[in-house]
Order: sequence, then structure tokens, then C-alpha cells
Amino acid sequence: MRPESTVLTTTPRADVFTDTVEDFGTVRFTPVDPATDSAVLHAWVAEERAEFWGMNGASRELVQEIYEDVDRRDTHHAYLVRLDDEPVALFQTYQPEEDRVSECYEVREGDIGVHLMLAPITDRPRPGFSRTLITSILRFTFHDPAVLRAVGEPDARNEKAIALLGRIGFVRQGEITLPEIDLPEVHLPEKRAVLAFLDRPAWLPVDKEGPSGLM
Repeated sequence: MRPESTVLTTTPRADVFTDTVEDFGTVRFTPVDPATDSAVLHAWVAEERAEFWGMNGASRELVQEIYEDVDRRDTHHAYLVRLDDEPVALFQTYQPEEDRVSECYEVREGDIGVHLMLAPITDRPRPGFSRTLITSILRFTFHDPAVLRAVGEPDARNEKAIALLGRIGFVRQGEITLPEIDLPEVHLPEKRAVLAFLDRPAWLPVDKEGPSGLM
């Protein structure tokens, strides 16, 4: 199914990665601009389906503040994913050794943590949409040859996210409890999660030059 159509007329930040797929379009990854993108992100995270994202009830101003905090960090990154000019997903990456998940497993060199939220679905089904989009997301995840394994830790109650990871190829390792973080700039409650790993897919070649879509 095709996500809700929301076209951003201006974007002050340049794409960092593009993936053009025949008969689909160009999938673009752009660092989230907290001020510009807060409206569309707030609309997504405020929905009931996004309860496990932890922002239900948050104001647009709070969503902007949260992504301003992410934007200041060198270890955590947020990207608005567009199909051509249409926002279709929010994708976040982080260095596990600089995250609370490091208290729950032994981090390996080459690990990268990931979070994914697909945009709301509102109209007719488009066969293969999610599969094609996620393939582009995997290309982006592993575009750096130093990245060898993706780490997922969805909420243990989020059956849809856990099932999606399984379809992508993530291997479930078991449940973990992420500790509470209570700092002036961020508060994260304790979270029971499912830990899962995805090794670099065999179909994805290691290109030391980086893919042509990398900017």
C-alpha cells in the first residue's frame, strides 16, 4: 500500500544517499531538519499505530526538540526517507557502543543500530512497495563497507515490527531490558525489547568506492 502523500516544498538539507529503482522511483535519504520536518514527523508519531515510538501525545514542539537533540549528536542520526519528493519513512541509525543497548549485548566492530518507521498507509495497495523500499534502506544501511551487522531492538510488545525484522532477515537473539536513561536533555524509560541481528546481506556487494548514489 502507498503511504500518505505529503510533499515538502522546501528542504534545506542535501540528500546523503539516493537509490534509483526502475519502475519505482528514486529513494532519497536526507538528514532530518528538526524545524522543517517536525510537522510531518509529528503527524506520524502521534498516531496510535506509533505507540511504541514513544511520542504519542507529544506536541510538535516537543518532537522538534527531540530531533534537535538527535541532530546535535555525532553517534545518532535521523533521516527522512522520500520516494522522489514524497516522505515515506523515518530511518534512524546509531552507534551501539554509545547507546544503552551496549549494556545488553557485546558490541562488535562493524555494528550499527537501526530504527525504522514507515509512513501511514492511506490508499490503494501498491504491490511490492514495502519490499522495494526496505531494499533501498538496506543498501543505505550497509553503504559503508565498515558496517558489517545491523542491530534491531524493537519493543517486545511490537509484534508487527518484530515480524517485519524477521521478513527482512534479522535473526532474533532473545529478549533484553534496556535500562532507563534520565538526563536533562533526554528521558528514556526502561524498555523490554527483542534483540535481533542482520549480517551484511550476501546479495549486497562491498563497494569500497561506495554506491553511485552516495553524496
